Amino acid sequence: MRRGQTVNQELSNIFNELWKLDVNRLSPGTHYNISLQGKAGYIPQGSTSAVDHASFPLFTSVDEAKLNSITTYARFMKLLDNYERSTGVAERVTAEEVTENNSFLDAILETAVMKRAHRYLIGKGKSRSDQRRFKNQLNSMWFRLYHRDRNGGEDSSGFEHVFVGETKFGREIMGLHNWVQFYLQEKQEILDYKGYKARDNDVPNKDDHVLNVQFSWHGLVKPVASAFVGVSPEFEMAIFTILFLTSTEKTTTAVVNLDEYQLEMVVYRHGRSIGTAYPKLLSSNNRHV
Repeated sequence: MRRGQTVNQELSNIFNELWKLDVNRLSPGTHYNISLQGKAGYIPQGSTSAVDHASFPLFTSVDEAKLNSITTYARFMKLLDNYERSTGVAERVTAEEVTENNSFLDAILETAVMKRAHRYLIGKGKSRSDQRRFKNQLNSMWFRLYHRDRNGGEDSSGFEHVFVGETKFGREIMGLHNWVQFYLQEKQEILDYKGYKARDNDVPNKDDHVLNVQFSWHGLVKPVASAFVGVSPEFEMAIFTILFLTSTEKTTTAVVNLDEYQLEMVVYRHGRSIGTAYPKLLSSNNRHV
């Protein structure tokens, strides 16, 4: 553990329970392969260029048949084209998109991961036992539209920011912390992986389930982004939902030990909804020489 970091043991315990319940997590080397290549350099926020330390994509292969065969992934992927990328442009939600949101929530609520998260939140007095009410909670905090850019209409949501990604004033990438979206955008040659980010000599491993990376997207550069790799959408929704609902702070940070990783979990509140949420990799024991 790094100096000055106090681990939240209660959150570590529940997150590790959810980790073990995540039967839909994909396995590196079996369901997908990544190529880490070079270490990315420092660039300031708002930069439009970066030295490319990775000649090839991060994902060299993903078993898309496996992705499409798992209901939560299949319904998750249908949501990724439902949003306007730029802030300041009001979102227009169609009836079909509402149906897709509901179908996704229905799917994740049937998983052991989300059922355990719900029981934990009931025990903390943060959710009712009625599943319809819990679904409404999830829908409000993740899918309710709000103003991110005050000059436009309701242009953002927690789900869009965290899982899909958006751009601000055409100058900055915001969010995009999901590995499936990263892979799909990379496959379409919209996203270009620039290399991994790591402290000191803490070089990542191709089997790691959490990475800090640098990439360009739609002509903009994200200096550093962190994301889980291989985990299911229900796992990410569950842990960030717990963080959000068990805190009233505008910015919630918690250091947890999860599997072989020490992470700083970050959730930013935007009123009654999620503004952003991501894991920041601090250290890992998953290292091989």
